[in-house]
Amino acid sequence: MAKRTGLGRGLGAIFGDDVVENADGENKNVSRETSPEEGGEEKKEEPGKEYMMKLSVIEPNRGQPRKDFNEESIGELADSIKKYGVLQPLLVQKSGDHYEIVAGERRWRAAKEAGLKEVPVVIKEYTKQQAMEIALIENVQREDLNPIEEAQAYQQLMQEFELTQEEIAERVSRSRTAITNCMRLLKLDKRVQDMLIQGQLSSGHARALLALENPDAQYQLGLKIIDQRLSVREVEKLVKLLGKPKKQEKPKEEEKDLSFIFKDLEERMKQVMGTKVIINKKDRNKGRIEIEYYSEAELERIVELIESIK
Repeated sequence: MAKRTGLGRGLGAIFGDDVVENADGENKNVSRETSPEEGGEEKKEEPGKEYMMKLSVIEPNRGQPRKDFNEESIGELADSIKKYGVLQPLLVQKSGDHYEIVAGERRWRAAKEAGLKEVPVVIKEYTKQQAMEIALIENVQREDLNPIEEAQAYQQLMQEFELTQEEIAERVSRSRTAITNCMRLLKLDKRVQDMLIQGQLSSGHARALLALENPDAQYQLGLKIIDQRLSVREVEKLVKLLGKPKKQEKPKEEEKDLSFIFKDLEERMKQVMGTKVIINKKDRNKGRIEIEYYSEAELERIVELIESIK
């Protein structure tokens, strides 16, 4: 048996090794037969059989986690297909009057662009959950999904099929921590998520922005990252600075109460001294007292008054 990749391990664990080998195009004994709708004698579909099928009866999977297909990459694959054909069959399943792609939509798009009329397929039957898991595994292992598409796919598996993060991690051969960190990206402001989808920000930048709770702050810093080409480390430092709590100001009511107290003290000292007295406070416990006098005689009177207090 040929050595399988991480993708093979994920699919084989769910659907059996024979299907994976045929879908990967590694089984040299697979026969190539005309599918029933090609007009030939109708034959019972057998697991592991490879058929040639018209592109016109194949449709993409609406539950495909991948939404964004790079046109340039599709064009390059189309050029390769023109020279060598489709080397790996598509995995499809019957759906009404057509066949739905379970894995291989990129090859299907490229084959259409290359002008092909038919492509090799392996026909199987899957539940909705199985079909989505295969599509997700294929894209994740090949790193075809952007971080937001990947996070949304994990979220859909949890919400629709009640899978835990541990179960998802096992299926895609990743750690539970990696799944958790990926799904946290969905908490970002939608504008920042778009930056991530478009490749303007890396996952490292995005995770650093998660420390900012304010959506507008996330967005503004996201723009700054793009404009100034900041590194992840620089963003982490900026986030720390922005996240520092501001020095708490004294409550206004407390300041108001202290003002009344000092005014009262000034008035009482004025009555004792017989002249204007000003209290200049620095804080609650420190300050300076100014006693005004308007003649040398008045100064001597104030000094005598202070000395009499001893």
